[in-house]
Amino acid sequence: MGIRLIARIAMVSLVILSATHVEAQNPPPAPPAGQAIPPTATSSTSIGRYPPPPDPFARGNVQPSRPDHPSPGQGGVGGGIGNVGFYLSTGKLVFLIALFAFWLHYSNWVHEDSRGLRVRPDFWNSLMLAGGLVAFWAMVCTPQFLLGTGGFSLALGLPLGLYVRERNAAVPDNRKVMTPAHIKSWTARQLAKVGIHIGGGEVIDRASGPPIKFVGKTKTGQRDDSRSRQVESSRGYVAAKELVYDAILRRSTDIHLEPKDEELAVRLRIDGVMYPAEPFDKPTGDALTNIFKVLCAMDITEKRRSQDGSFGALLEGREIDFRVASQGTRHGEKLSMRILDQANSVSSLKELGMRKQMEDQLRSIINQPHGLMLVCGPTGAGKSTTLYAALNELDAYEKNIITVEDPVEYKMNNVTQIEINTKADMTFGKSLRSILRQDPDVVMIGEIRDDETAKIACQAANTGHMVFSTVHANDTITALYRVMDLGVEPFMLSTAISAILAQRLARRLCPNCKQPYKPSADLLKAVGLPPQKIKEFYRPLPEAENTCTRCGGLGFKGRIGVYELLNVSERMRDMIRDKAAMSSLRNEARKDGMLYMQEEGLRLVVRGVTSVDEIRRVVK
Repeated sequence: MGIRLIARIAMVSLVILSATHVEAQNPPPAPPAGQAIPPTATSSTSIGRYPPPPDPFARGNVQPSRPDHPSPGQGGVGGGIGNVGFYLSTGKLVFLIALFAFWLHYSNWVHEDSRGLRVRPDFWNSLMLAGGLVAFWAMVCTPQFLLGTGGFSLALGLPLGLYVRERNAAVPDNRKVMTPAHIKSWTARQLAKVGIHIGGGEVIDRASGPPIKFVGKTKTGQRDDSRSRQVESSRGYVAAKELVYDAILRRSTDIHLEPKDEELAVRLRIDGVMYPAEPFDKPTGDALTNIFKVLCAMDITEKRRSQDGSFGALLEGREIDFRVASQGTRHGEKLSMRILDQANSVSSLKELGMRKQMEDQLRSIINQPHGLMLVCGPTGAGKSTTLYAALNELDAYEKNIITVEDPVEYKMNNVTQIEINTKADMTFGKSLRSILRQDPDVVMIGEIRDDETAKIACQAANTGHMVFSTVHANDTITALYRVMDLGVEPFMLSTAISAILAQRLARRLCPNCKQPYKPSADLLKAVGLPPQKIKEFYRPLPEAENTCTRCGGLGFKGRIGVYELLNVSERMRDMIRDKAAMSSLRNEARKDGMLYMQEEGLRLVVRGVTSVDEIRRVVK
């Protein structure tokens, strides 16, 4: 406003000087002799056509003649000749400086936060800088103050809002910002600093580590809060919380603490593959081991004999279970912790990722009134997850469902779940004998390990019960002979068996960063695909180049099942009863339309769900 006022005064002065110069060159005609000159005419011609300026020279934003620009004597900031005022509005200048400080603060926050989360830091830093420059240009150069403020807010708030949206998509709910929960928590913390406590809730102390709380358990698996309080003051308690919290955020299924000469190495199993994590020094590592053993009610003085136990952790309103096993090594005691997160469990067959035809076949098998359905595969292939999904397809209120597990991994509503205890001589076989007297409709056996369990499972299937179980075998045909090797007679198995499902778990390609490529003709020939029909495959980006936030730079996120379903027909029952050769059974299954796991895996590769190398890794 001061600049415009100076320009206006200069223009008026220039016009006045120009008018005076014209009057001097063309003076008015002289009046007749003896006639007096009128005083008004004299003043008019001497000044010109424009009135004189109402105020003398004043420096700054001061116009004494205007009510909104009073002189110093009237409470203004300056006025009159020799008076000095401000060329800029004081309030608006302070507001502009505050916006500049806001931009500096959040630009630095975006820089640090994007680097920590690996959310394209270079891109967002450049966007915040460009937005700030545009914002200040709009603020200074726009004539209307409100319009300039709106342009400033848009140019600065837009990149900040876009960054918040992207980083919130890459973090769990408790780490999201600018959400109602975050704003409420931030407000409560700020008020608590000045002694105002609202809501009656406990404000999280960031110095106590991440927002996770350990829950100790007894040897029988019952909650024991005294053990939780016992470790809270221990050395390395915050480090233990950070380790578990980080493992959960990275979607880990297992934590391995492996002692070395000078440190405690940490490895996490993510989507079935081991990844190294930040190690701990020897004293901190020993403290972590003792903390987890105390939570699990283990003997901390015993470091050579293997022990096992469990504990829990409360995070975001849910309880996560941990199964812990210790083993003495030459460098010290090794701990393996299995993470059982109920939130990550599969609740239906649709979530298993089967093709529609196989899913319908499996659903019809599950709803049979009696029979034996086996799921086979190596350790960690997702066999128990498939059985839980199968049980969820049944009406637990209409049918009496009983499970025998070692241990119970996921809790199910209205299902009787029994955990075996080998120390108390409660094995699968003895548990099965007792639960068959409980009038079950459906029985799930965690694993068929011995001849007693195998025989009782087949007898239950032949006496009107639907039995689900698992067995360790590489494929469906091998699983049949595995059960017979356990001592089950072929005629009993042939009448009991309904279907066998073999499976593996392959990692899903991250949809955000997977890379298309044209496969070579030799590769397509090796996997048995026609080159003229395949346009492209997908693969993960190299780890050194991958900065994707959704998968953490791994190139994979989540897993999908690769299945092989053998639906036992009447012809196959006769062949099993006659102890037919394995090759004959396989040929008969192929005639019925069974696809091998390799073929099912190639379907996923063609759809872009996973990569060829991943299928080769999990399916041999």
